Amino acid sequence: MPVQNPFLEIDRQIVGDIYTATEMMDNLAVLCDEFGSRFGGTEGERRAADFLRDKLKEYGLHFVRRESVPYTGWVRGEANLEIVHPIRKRIPCISLPQSPPAEVEGTLVDIGDGAPTDFDRRAEEIKGNVVMTTSAVNPKGVKRWIHRGEKYGRSLLAGASAFVFVNHYPGYGPATGSIGFEGEPGLIPGISISYEDGAFLRRLLRRAGMVKIRLTTTDRIEPMSSWNILGELPADRDLAPVVMLGCHYDGHDISQGAQDPASGVAALLEAARVLAKYAPSLPCTLRFALWGIEEIGLLGSNTYVRAHPSEVRRLRFYLNMDSAGATLSKDINLNEWPELEPLLARWRDEMALDFEIGQSVHPHSDHYPFFMAGAPTGGIEAVRKTRDGRGYGHTSFDTLDKVTLAGLREAASLAATMRLGKLIYL
Repeated sequence: MPVQNPFLEIDRQIVGDIYTATEMMDNLAVLCDEFGSRFGGTEGERRAADFLRDKLKEYGLHFVRRESVPYTGWVRGEANLEIVHPIRKRIPCISLPQSPPAEVEGTLVDIGDGAPTDFDRRAEEIKGNVVMTTSAVNPKGVKRWIHRGEKYGRSLLAGASAFVFVNHYPGYGPATGSIGFEGEPGLIPGISISYEDGAFLRRLLRRAGMVKIRLTTTDRIEPMSSWNILGELPADRDLAPVVMLGCHYDGHDISQGAQDPASGVAALLEAARVLAKYAPSLPCTLRFALWGIEEIGLLGSNTYVRAHPSEVRRLRFYLNMDSAGATLSKDINLNEWPELEPLLARWRDEMALDFEIGQSVHPHSDHYPFFMAGAPTGGIEAVRKTRDGRGYGHTSFDTLDKVTLAGLREAASLAATMRLGKLIYL
């Protein structure tokens, strides 16, 4: 005979509240329309940190605090890309975050979608010249995702003098994303251009046989500070294990970052609100974290993990909610923790929910520092997914109108009704 879920009635109250409130969309509008991108070092970032701290206090969380995160920051300057042979033409471009200031002239080497074997095969051709590659994450013949950072790193190893990143989606403009490593600036300049301008350069290269370009970037690297925002619902006993929900709140400076990451921020805040309101006495502490400066190296979460080793050792589970309100398939991806899968499958059946359970790891969001420290981790993300890329994310079109209240509600309900406190019984 199946064991009756003692939390089922509470879960129903939580879901009912989430689906009859507009608090999430109200919070998302403030984050995006009032604070903009919240990129590291901006006034919007500072105001967002204060707003998030105040919201956690308003919802009744305990021990709400801001923790400072000093780091090497980056300020966007003007970037110019000019064809100097066989024609003279300016191509609109933007610097990639952490790109150093530089002036480079060289021959363009088109690596296409940038499979690892392409870099190996054309290493001599790349040396001293400018690599051009797309943002596609699934180069032909490769059975895993190839991230922008890997393409930049392989360009460095091959001796490239500069890096040109081409959005593989038409109509979205240049795509942004950091090219530094753990917050330190890149070693060669990197810029991004649109799909359409990349196609023009590719056609010109085919016709002329050789294209030379001049690239100038004027970005600044300087010391800055950001903040992690934390609050918790404490357990009913001292030194209890901890379950943590986290999402970064900084976006990229070229847009509002509404889908990535703010939809996850809004859903996390809603989970905190309803759990504070309805959750009974908890056998483990629920901690909520809003991370700073994820976009240039997971700096907020890395700083937390290094600063709080004893707290990390008490973690029973970390749930990452980066972009959770916008991902099309709201599944639970466990980062290679198969022992958790039966619990989640049982809870899925009890709640009659539709989500897949995956088992994979990538190093590109705030779960990763916890994973590397040995904590069980996972996230609300698409397990049922294509391998096309991030869509509007990291472009100027990642704006509030791309996020739906229905998507926010689904993510918040999933996080809150996971009844994360049950993980203590594993």
